[in-house]
Amino acid sequence: MWDVFLSYSRSDVERVRPLARALRGGGLRVFTDETGVASFAGISETIRRELARSKALLAYYSTGYPEREACQWELTTAYLAGLGEGDPRRRVMVVNPERGTGHIRPVELRDARHASDDDLAALVDDVRAHVARLDGPMPVREFDVRRRRPGAPRPHPGFLGRLAELWQVHSALHAHAAPLVTGRAAAHAVQIRGMAGIGKTALAQEYALRFEAAYPGGVFWLNGEAYDDSLRGLGIVEPYDHFEAAGEPFLWIVDAVPAGRLPAREIIGMAAPHQLGHTLFTLRSRAYDGLGTAVDLGPLDSTHARVLVGGDDALAEAMGGHPLALMLLGRAVAAGHEPSALYDRLHARGGSLLDSLAGEDVTAALVRDVDTRDAADALRCAAALHPLPLTAEDAEQVLAAADRVPRAVAHRRADNGIAELRVRGLLTPVADGGWQLHPVTLHAWHHHDPAPARTETLRRAALRTLCARRDPVTLAFPGGRREAPMTAPSESERMAAFDIQVELVTRIGVQELAPGTGSLREALTSLKSLIDFTRATLHTYSVGLERGAAGGAPTVQSLAYGLINDVIRPFTSTWHPRLAAYEARCPKDTAPLDHETAWPEADSMRAELAALQGPLRTIADHLGGISGADFGVATGA
Repeated sequence: MWDVFLSYSRSDVERVRPLARALRGGGLRVFTDETGVASFAGISETIRRELARSKALLAYYSTGYPEREACQWELTTAYLAGLGEGDPRRRVMVVNPERGTGHIRPVELRDARHASDDDLAALVDDVRAHVARLDGPMPVREFDVRRRRPGAPRPHPGFLGRLAELWQVHSALHAHAAPLVTGRAAAHAVQIRGMAGIGKTALAQEYALRFEAAYPGGVFWLNGEAYDDSLRGLGIVEPYDHFEAAGEPFLWIVDAVPAGRLPAREIIGMAAPHQLGHTLFTLRSRAYDGLGTAVDLGPLDSTHARVLVGGDDALAEAMGGHPLALMLLGRAVAAGHEPSALYDRLHARGGSLLDSLAGEDVTAALVRDVDTRDAADALRCAAALHPLPLTAEDAEQVLAAADRVPRAVAHRRADNGIAELRVRGLLTPVADGGWQLHPVTLHAWHHHDPAPARTETLRRAALRTLCARRDPVTLAFPGGRREAPMTAPSESERMAAFDIQVELVTRIGVQELAPGTGSLREALTSLKSLIDFTRATLHTYSVGLERGAAGGAPTVQSLAYGLINDVIRPFTSTWHPRLAAYEARCPKDTAPLDHETAWPEADSMRAELAALQGPLRTIADHLGGISGADFGVATGA
């Protein structure tokens, strides 16, 4: 039997060796793990066995200690052993080589007297005195689900890599147990928050399973979606009287709180019905800061994500650390499916692969809270720009361009939409600014978007904003002749130039019409509609229409003026009445195109139409100099 199980991070091995020698020199039997445990493997059987043969664990709690998962497993095992005996500090001692205590979890250990390794002789005396008060080795708990009472939480198969969060939940629930450190004298509720499928329920289940010894009054699990039915199912008629009679601390878990659909006072009313209760909520919304201490649950780290998905890097990266998606794909890999085939099916059109693997619609819950127009449009903007981050300015530009509304209106809608998505946990901040959409949310939205036509409209508008990023950039376009810096004096003028340029280079007047092909009426209509489009674009971006000064540099205003008044209008005002008069004489038994082909003036009109290509291409080229876009259309020079 060991007197002390010495737990430490590999990074502290050189600092720990003198401590181990001093403990052994003081007559103590000390176990040290010189080989270590893989960070994702949990606690090995060897470590569990040696802990069960040790009286106490001595944690060398440096700032690196909580970052090593094997250390956390060792500490958790010893802590729970003492907790089962009535005092969680009975089997745990802490050596804190740091000046502060903020890195130490659980919170009860912060309030303990910390030994220092500055005076090893005094430390050895303290450890020897503590061990002498222990009768035998620590009672390491084994979790046997067959012995659990009906209705009690069970281990979740997808739980992995959340030890730090387990301690965070426990410390928050028991902050009042260390009032000198935390400043709290009463228990507070705790809320586990995060997007659907991120592992909130799994974390609550695992906490209830491992830390049930802290709650001799029992663990009570309630469904937030059907709270009253759950309460009746527990057989608790008068909740306060029930727990007053029991007189012991208990854990009150309210899972899947329908946040967003209930006012805060109703959710608070679901809390433990007695002061002996410790309340743990799980919910998606971040709108209830006053509900209790928040534990925000993010994606799994890459190491654990790879383990959960079966070892495939591409699938792990594609799912962004989302436990539910990783678990579903991991089962498929274990069943013999090729990871590459699964990766392709993730991005295929049609039904969701995740829904197919789950045997039910699990992706709908991921986007269920996108229930307002502003939130849906902000999410569509984020989806269009993914994997680039979305900013409020991006969303504002997209909405202004797509809906042809003033920027002030678009600004308000963009801010509202992003704020709603943030509260619902559907956007996360990125280091360089802006907001990121989770890839699993994007996958779910592709399959549950109620208005895909609206999404396509915003996608096209979003692509145009790529030519108007916040910082001056140089853009290169496929097939282009140059990499040109964008020279517009404002982003509005730059975007207006790009929109007119795109419309212009696709018109018949610029793309050559071969002799004897096409319709002169369609060519004329196309040119006339270009006038309307140019005016509407200038109006959308609040850009005026004005004649340029002689010899001055071309501007959007001067190019648009020249396009409408100097190039298109003289042509249409000449040929529209002539062609219309001839079309009015078309016999009833003759096709309009055949009648047009026989028009004596057709060749003359085609010649003048061809002559327009030079000035139209020149205007398109000047617009490209302003927007930075080059579509490979040669100028007429």
